[in-house]
Amino acid sequence: MATYFNEPSRTFSEYLLIPGYTSEDCIPANVSLKTPLVKFKKGEEPAITLNVPFASAIMQSVSNDTMAIALAKEGGISFIYGSQSVEDEAAMVSRVKNYKAGFVTSASNVMPDQTLADILELKERNGFSTVAVTEDGTANGKLVGIVSSRDYRVSRMDVSTKVCEFMTPLSKLVTAPGDTSLKEANDIIWDHKLNSLPIVDDDGKLMYFVFRKDYSEHKLNPNEILDEHKRYIVGAGINSRDYETRVPALVEAGADVLCIDSSEGYSCWQKKTLDFIRSRYGDTVKVGAGNVVDKDGFLFLAEAGADFVKVGIGGGSICITRETKGIGRGQASALIEVAAARDEYYEKTGIYIPVCSDGGLVHDYHMTLALAMGADFLMMGRYFARFDESPTAKLVVNGSYVKEYWGEGSNRARNWQRYDLGGQSKLSFEEGVDSYVTYAGPLHDNLEKSVYKIKSTMCNCGVTNLADLKRDAKLTLVSSVSIVEGGSHDVILKTSRTNN
Repeated sequence: MATYFNEPSRTFSEYLLIPGYTSEDCIPANVSLKTPLVKFKKGEEPAITLNVPFASAIMQSVSNDTMAIALAKEGGISFIYGSQSVEDEAAMVSRVKNYKAGFVTSASNVMPDQTLADILELKERNGFSTVAVTEDGTANGKLVGIVSSRDYRVSRMDVSTKVCEFMTPLSKLVTAPGDTSLKEANDIIWDHKLNSLPIVDDDGKLMYFVFRKDYSEHKLNPNEILDEHKRYIVGAGINSRDYETRVPALVEAGADVLCIDSSEGYSCWQKKTLDFIRSRYGDTVKVGAGNVVDKDGFLFLAEAGADFVKVGIGGGSICITRETKGIGRGQASALIEVAAARDEYYEKTGIYIPVCSDGGLVHDYHMTLALAMGADFLMMGRYFARFDESPTAKLVVNGSYVKEYWGEGSNRARNWQRYDLGGQSKLSFEEGVDSYVTYAGPLHDNLEKSVYKIKSTMCNCGVTNLADLKRDAKLTLVSSVSIVEGGSHDVILKTSRTNN
């Protein structure tokens, strides 16, 4: 006979935190959000610790090298999406590991014989006003000039005008050699009153730009997460099909941690993938697995050798797995059970395996609820897709700025490996949708606000670190009526508002 769960499948919106005693020391400035990313033994420290409990999802529309660098600066981690060629994913990982803080690889590049129309199209696409002109139009080609907004006037020029006719040529540029330090570069910028400084190698090929506007950012990133060589930490997604070629390439590129990207992790395919990694690399390569929604799934992956376990099936804003297959569980119910299983496993074995809550986070306060329910860190897609640093285009739809956001199970992504059950190499039906999300601006500003909300709520609960929040948090179920009571009601709002 089938097994039935007596409790309903619950979401984060069905819970509230009960305040605890707040002491004088319990202020946001004293709250630490440090959290383990990978498993560790009792009495030891994890190999990788996050300074904020955030990971960007393994999705085409969320996590590329640009997002990875931006999130690492804030203390979190991105997992570069794996639904691309092995070579392209490894190249993204390599760009993150080779990134020098303050030294920016040119994102907008043209050849001298291209036109003003090309410059305008580039600016519309990515918003950058500085365009490198190189012989071959690549970011590392031989530099021949630069185009900035002061080099042209659309109202006075034909859009067919060639770039070489209005660019600032190399002969009039101030450049610096490849061994220039960040301090030296900033001194040159200020001494010559420049907006940007091209860094070129001995052959005259462009290496990086250093920008005046980034000066204050370069001075201080207190939460940035770095490896032993002072490079940004980055993760990468893998699948249970081509892992024998993908994993070595990503390890060679410098990925700090891998994650098996699958809609359902309680499978022989995940064990085979973990077995391959452990047999070839031992414990030197860190790899997370998932997704699961109950104790059995967690224990299976824990015994298979996962360094962290992801929780959640069907709760993402673009996921329709529950609709199409009837598989999944409310994210709060799944997280509560898996977190309890993790704690039991820790008491029994002395090995702590972090739990990642993936999906189901609609509002900022859901983040704190998830952490209180036992999540060590949170993986989010929609949240990060809204920001400048996500890889999708910023568009205007119905008078509002939006960014594109699509699921890995959509026809657009066609990431069949994520939903693979050992059958044909294709996406048989959709488990995700193609959509827009409201554009929200730069990652830093938004993440700073979300972090402050979490810290403030933790102070209301009387705790200043995540371990104490898990131990001391008091949560209550809420009725549908109390949910209405908890928002603004019986008034006419002067402006619309949002809480995420």
